[in-house]
Amino acid sequence: MRPPLLGATLVAFSLLLAPGVAVAAPGATATDDAGLPRAVEALARQTLPAGDGWAADGAGTTGGAAAGDDRVHLVRTRAELVRALGGDNATNKTDATPKVIVVDGVVDGFEADDGTLRSCADLADPAYSLQEYLATYDPAVWGRVAPSGAPEAARVRSVANQTRQTQINVGPNTTIVGLHGATLTGLTLMIDGASNVIVRNLTFDDARDCFPAWSPTDGDAGNWNSQYDQISVRRSEHVWIDHNTFTDGDNPDSAQPTYFGRPYQVHDGSLDVTHTASLVTASWNRFTGRDKLMLIGSSNTVGPDVGRLKVTLHHNLFDRVLQRLPRVRFGQVDVYNNWYRLADPGFDYAIGVGVQSAVHAENNYFSLGAGIAAEDLLHDWGGTAITTRGNWVRADGDRPRPVDLVATYNAAHDPDLGVDAGWTPTLRAGRVLPAPVVPVVVGMLAGADRLPL
Repeated sequence: MRPPLLGATLVAFSLLLAPGVAVAAPGATATDDAGLPRAVEALARQTLPAGDGWAADGAGTTGGAAAGDDRVHLVRTRAELVRALGGDNATNKTDATPKVIVVDGVVDGFEADDGTLRSCADLADPAYSLQEYLATYDPAVWGRVAPSGAPEAARVRSVANQTRQTQINVGPNTTIVGLHGATLTGLTLMIDGASNVIVRNLTFDDARDCFPAWSPTDGDAGNWNSQYDQISVRRSEHVWIDHNTFTDGDNPDSAQPTYFGRPYQVHDGSLDVTHTASLVTASWNRFTGRDKLMLIGSSNTVGPDVGRLKVTLHHNLFDRVLQRLPRVRFGQVDVYNNWYRLADPGFDYAIGVGVQSAVHAENNYFSLGAGIAAEDLLHDWGGTAITTRGNWVRADGDRPRPVDLVATYNAAHDPDLGVDAGWTPTLRAGRVLPAPVVPVVVGMLAGADRLPL
């Protein structure tokens, strides 16, 4: 008899090599006009399999699969990436011509068109000084009110400079895929009003903010807040984020200084879905060593987000991360077959149940380090209910066991959360794995450099 874990692994490989996946044949060397092996281009043109999460709803997600030969590009620099997306970073977000972009090597968002790397000092407004900012807005001097005046205005102008440099705008009908080792560092992929987008097989590293903002009324003690996500999805539909790795690399927030008694946080989210975006599938990604990961819905205000923010998260690895895994407002969010490997002493919570959220969490596996308990996995951000089924927890020093996440949360917190989020997911491709085998499968296959590129 085949061992259960081996059987699950074979199932996983069959899922990975689902309909539409092209694998290079041995010795295949034919190339296209962009210099890509034909087999690589075929994989880069892959579309989201039918039924694979919310992004498969309706017409599905095809990205740049229909691109003509003149819109298939191999890129190695920021300037080449901008040209491949349409030629002008200010207007690329409206370029709806189908396009396939294959990234080779490291593309640095701080790279100027001449190939030199710009620094935070290069992007700072001449009137900006961190020391002056700190001296002016020290709560002991300024009080607990929002910063205003010349130092804050200089910071805002500096942010505008950085946004023009490091925020890369993506248009509709686009596929961006990485060759083995491809990395996007120091930049944000902004998918705003740009539906039908696919992003695969890339490592996102250190999307740092040079000019964080002090927010004295954020929480009891105030907080430093950053501008830039690694991927931001706004006002878009049909987006597939697959087999990527998200990390802060050698610049973690834990290494930053403390100002006004709060960590000087230079990173924001890994993958935020906000501003009425919907129909997003995030699959087989690896999130490692980060603080804020995934915000689905950015405001508690009842309005345009109602009925939107429909997201599927499956077969992702959340590794030594702290919060927003995800945090949800309003949306119907399907969270299944993910592995949560949680061990950092700064861990806050995994799944945030926000205003009018409808999260369905099924067959996930939680590995908990010392000091983290099952009752810490959910957090009530003003929501009322969450459906949890078939989830397993292995607490530090304990055996794995099935855990009713809602009952465990309710036993330790008030008010109670309800057990029915009011819907049942139907858009799932392939088999839903039993939770106990999720770590083996996800650990082996999630993240960049797992696709045959």
